[in-house]
Amino acid sequence: MSSDAHTFLFMDLVGFTVLTAEQGDDNAAEVALSLYAHVRRLLPEHRGEEIKTIGDAMMIRCQDPLQAVELGLRISEQISDQPEFPPVRVAVHTGSAVRRDRDWYGSAVNVAARLCSAAGGGEVLVSDTTRAAVGAPGHVDFGARQLHWLKNVPEPVAARSAEKREWSTLRHSLRELSQPMRRRPHAGFPMTRSQVAG
Repeated sequence: MSSDAHTFLFMDLVGFTVLTAEQGDDNAAEVALSLYAHVRRLLPEHRGEEIKTIGDAMMIRCQDPLQAVELGLRISEQISDQPEFPPVRVAVHTGSAVRRDRDWYGSAVNVAARLCSAAGGGEVLVSDTTRAAVGAPGHVDFGARQLHWLKNVPEPVAARSAEKREWSTLRHSLRELSQPMRRRPHAGFPMTRSQVAG
């Protein structure tokens, strides 16, 4: 990865506009502030730097792409366990950017922000650029590659949904359990229909 590359994480709450309309400005502001406080407690462990907040959205820069992905997964997991928050969506992208007056500018920032809008509630969407920089961590699963046409981004951006390995393994196991069970008679021990049925 180029030394000029930086990794940015954008996150916001799905349905925050509806929440504001239904619960009022004061309550919506408290939800956003509570979200920020929760995420800020996670930043030191993942070497994350808060850049700014806008409404219900937060922009974070991480020194390491893998730490950014792990941070996104932590945020998604922990916020989903708290009923006072609407679903959170997260996007992570790595690319070129420059720092000016405590803020960051560049294509990586633009893509990360737009990619967040393409994520679903509870999803951590990771660009293929970040995926390549991360390598193949054993504790993270990446879904199928999908192209996203993002507003004001001239070329489609390839990205994958990220999940903690135990989540995806559990879901796979549950899918298997939901399928009709098929038994194969043990070799050398013929089983009649009545024996199988008990």
